Amino acid sequence: MQRVFIGIGSNQGDTIGNCKIALEEIGNFAEIVRISSLYETEPVGNEDQPNFINCAVEINTDLSPHELLSHLNSVEDKLGRVRGEKWGPRVIDLDIIFYDGLVMKDDDLIIPHPRAHLRRFVLEPICEIARDFIHPELKISILELLEKLGDSKVVIKLEQPFTTAQQ
Repeated sequence: MQRVFIGIGSNQGDTIGNCKIALEEIGNFAEIVRISSLYETEPVGNEDQPNFINCAVEINTDLSPHELLSHLNSVEDKLGRVRGEKWGPRVIDLDIIFYDGLVMKDDDLIIPHPRAHLRRFVLEPICEIARDFIHPELKISILELLEKLGDSKVVIKLEQPFTTAQQ
């Protein structure tokens, strides 16, 4: 089993509901270990769009990185994601952030996520559930990455607890 962290985000429709459905779908093909709280975050890139709801999930899986990506893309498609604008609004966004200690780069997939260490909306949820996880390329913990981060984007932890039936 591989320890994997997935970032989840939504800023269209029922954003909290979209994240919950995505988590339930992920639970159909992977073991959910931990789910972070929900966070409201400012958009990156195209800032002329609604704020996002983000969270992170730690899973255990026997799927290869490409098999996992295929499953995550299927969940996005099922929830109605339209692939278009690079940093545009989306019903759901599912990103493999870390896949155990794997470092890989090919045409379809880069692990760890190439901008994870630069984004507070990625690091804060992961830090909540795995602060001591070591970034496989940078060789420092998520907590240390977060402490060094210069990202000034607002990230607000929502008080609402977040669980799924599988957790």
